Amino acid sequence: MIDLTGTTVVITGGNGGIGLGIAKGVARAGASVAIWARNETKTAAALSDLEGMGASAAGFSCDVSEETSVADALAATVDRFGDIHAGFANAGFGDMRDPLKMSLAQWRKVTAVNLDGVFVTLRDLAKRMVEQESGGRLIAISSMVEHFGAPMQPHYAASKGGVGALVRSLAVRLARYDIQVNSLEPGWIETPATEAAVHNEQMSDVVMRRTPARRWGQPSDLEGISTYLASSQSRYHTGDSIRIDGGYAIF
Repeated sequence: MIDLTGTTVVITGGNGGIGLGIAKGVARAGASVAIWARNETKTAAALSDLEGMGASAAGFSCDVSEETSVADALAATVDRFGDIHAGFANAGFGDMRDPLKMSLAQWRKVTAVNLDGVFVTLRDLAKRMVEQESGGRLIAISSMVEHFGAPMQPHYAASKGGVGALVRSLAVRLARYDIQVNSLEPGWIETPATEAAVHNEQMSDVVMRRTPARRWGQPSDLEGISTYLASSQSRYHTGDSIRIDGGYAIF
């Protein structure tokens, strides 16, 4: 069992879906959890769940597409918990759009969160970890879609492909500070964002036929790998992208 007692873990978008699954995983391992998110109602519900588990947790308002918002959330987190030991850049979203009809503004609305927001989050957390001189772990949530054609989500796919390149670049730059940088590539995970696909019989059938595990993933399926990547046990593991997809990408 990995023990994260005495550590603080930041999770952007940690108030629901995959982010909350990660939060619960690191909380079970003993970490204090800082949720950075925009929806205060969802954050309050997530904190209630975490505190019900006996976790030390707090929520901070944050829009990762705004540099000042990230800086303010970081300062508030340090004031509350002190040093930060791991951070998950999880906040992100996508929509379905025909690229031939997509405006630049629609493109940038997605990339501002999924790529720019990941960069700003990891950059500011890295700066803090360097100042602490204690090393740390940074994890970005990418997607298996960075490896597949996504005809109606080119903005989402491009942003996730950029995350993979960013992670590898930061892994090299930050290794000298004992900071490891990795990414997770979830497959088809059942969350509010995928609810429509889960309940679409035709879509769900396509997913199941391509998934050897023969089920939709759950946010809890990311708990173990997230806890490992947030811990000192991953100190020689960096620049990697790990798929959690029930075998979808190999079948």
